Amino acid sequence: MSGDERTARRRFLELTSAAMAGAVARELTPAAAARASASSTTAWDIRAFGAKGDGRTLDTTAINRAIEAAARSGGGVVSFPAGSYLSYSIRLNSNVTLSLGPGASIVAADPPSPGSAGYDPAEPNAWDMYQDFGHSHWHNSLIWGENIENFSILGPGRIWGKGLSRGGGDGVLPPGVGNKAISLKNCHNVTLRDFSVLHGGHFAILATGVDNLTIDNLLIDTNRDAIDVDCCRNVRISNCSVNSPWDDGICLKNSYGLGWARPTEHVTVSNCYVTGGYEEGTLLDGTYKHLPPDSPAARNGRIKLGTESNGGFRNIAISNCVIDDCRGIALESVDGALLEDVSISNITMRDIVDVPLFLRLGSRMRGPAGTTVGELRRVNISNLVASNCASRQASIITGIPGHCIEDVRLSNIIVLHRGGGTKEDAMMQPPEIENVYPEPDRFGPMPSHAFFIRHVKNISMRDVEVKYASNDLRPAMRLDDVHGADFTHLQAAHAPDVPTFVLNNVENFNLYQSPPLADTQIDRAQQKTL
Repeated sequence: MSGDERTARRRFLELTSAAMAGAVARELTPAAAARASASSTTAWDIRAFGAKGDGRTLDTTAINRAIEAAARSGGGVVSFPAGSYLSYSIRLNSNVTLSLGPGASIVAADPPSPGSAGYDPAEPNAWDMYQDFGHSHWHNSLIWGENIENFSILGPGRIWGKGLSRGGGDGVLPPGVGNKAISLKNCHNVTLRDFSVLHGGHFAILATGVDNLTIDNLLIDTNRDAIDVDCCRNVRISNCSVNSPWDDGICLKNSYGLGWARPTEHVTVSNCYVTGGYEEGTLLDGTYKHLPPDSPAARNGRIKLGTESNGGFRNIAISNCVIDDCRGIALESVDGALLEDVSISNITMRDIVDVPLFLRLGSRMRGPAGTTVGELRRVNISNLVASNCASRQASIITGIPGHCIEDVRLSNIIVLHRGGGTKEDAMMQPPEIENVYPEPDRFGPMPSHAFFIRHVKNISMRDVEVKYASNDLRPAMRLDDVHGADFTHLQAAHAPDVPTFVLNNVENFNLYQSPPLADTQIDRAQQKTL
């Protein structure tokens, strides 16, 4: 083909595309959408369906027409060229990929005036009393899908939840208001990859009952939860960077939102960075502006299993993650869940605002009547380094009376905290508070500076070192109601005349190769210090 022929052909295609876009802009009917995309069964440009991408015109109808047309043809790629596409609810469909090109942004429109249409209404849910409003509804979102399969959202573009609400407690939002950037329910074979989310509302990503889910290489800088995986199976979360000062970063849950207790299982979280320490937006723009000391943000961040914990957590691996300027890692079963077979390895933490590790079995029991207390067992935590941690509390591993955490192994761990605990702190008796929302700070100051271990069966620590930056007058370890405790190569700083261990109602205690303490075996200790 000659150069002139190529030029003529390119001009013909440009004119044809312009003509189709004009027709769609005038009609915006399904027939027009089908004609507009007749030239390609795999690529569907939303501009051909009337989208403006100017950041002022509502493009909701054009976007949804393109998705519907791709789905009717059997599937395809709906492409978003560079531009800002203002929208209310976008409805995903099976076998359709949303491709956000370089410079493309989907922007959540501001809530409408009263009486006007806006985001899709929150659908009814007969079980909404067992979890927060945000966890109980999916349709009131910027992008949502339900009962669909084989779809993706791909970058490198952006989703900006500009007009989304973050919600307030468990308050019901008015009709037309959206509160999630991406919301998925009862789906499978889903990929979310290579895009960014700014200001995602209550959840940047909420996936409930989603199986075979891949979340990879996302940048999320948001005003509440970033990634929530709820009642899902076979999930891979990898290579993500999250700044979420106001709520959790990467959070696995199993609520009662589906109407039954479905476990979250077969999940890996790897090669991720979570923080709560930066002003919103400054992770994405690369300026990394630290929150000022007087900021009301909780600097939450963190990786957590719970709090919603009806169906259970099984077969979970968390590895090669960096946690910075936020809370640490929390494993929580408080609503009857069986939390078991969890491996956490190769973790680095800095500037932790409460405790590096929080393992909690409780009895909040936010679920149907008759639900019994769950179990937390078989947890391995290894190769963890934490520095400049807050010192008010130690790492906490606690069940409740009559319900012990079981079979916990910790190895190759180094923790440096700021110190400063007092003799008065060492006398504290932390409350059980077994039926409340589980957070470390609710217990008050801990009577030990390294680990507080209560209502536990079979715990072992090997090659664990805990140090402080300034003198701390609390013992390193406090064990209450513990049955089976083995410590090997333990190094725990302690002030002169302050014991390393305080044992209360402890059975089968063993300490080896941990100078200056001598090897010690105790069958039973009602009250003893070492």
